[in-house]
Amino acid sequence: QVQLVESGGGLVQAGVSLRLSCAASGRSFTMYRMGWFRQAPGKEREFVAAISWSLGRTYYADSVKGRFTISRDNAKNTVYLQMNSLKPEDTAIYYCAAGRPPQYDYWGQGTQVTVSS
Repeated sequence: QVQLVESGGGLVQAGVSLRLSCAASGRSFTMYRMGWFRQAPGKEREFVAAISWSLGRTYYADSVKGRFTISRDNAKNTVYLQMNSLKPEDTAIYYCAAGRPPQYDYWGQGTQVTVSS
């Protein structure tokens, strides 16, 4: 089992930055790829970014490329999502997930990000 706890969401104005954190624990989570997903009201959940624990290789959705950065701190067992130049369309619940793509087996409870115009 892998446990994931997100934090760092909030209400911000457009253009500012926010950093989300995902603390991981449990067995062998370093074997997985860690991903961030988001779900806006009335929309399907969508992929945002992912990183592999071992190599640190990163992946991004086109909609966030150049604005968001995913990173990991192996010593703290934590994955981060740095979100810059936030837009109202980034408003969503953001979820941290762990798995072997395309399957993500473990999910956090989510953290709300609201961007006002």
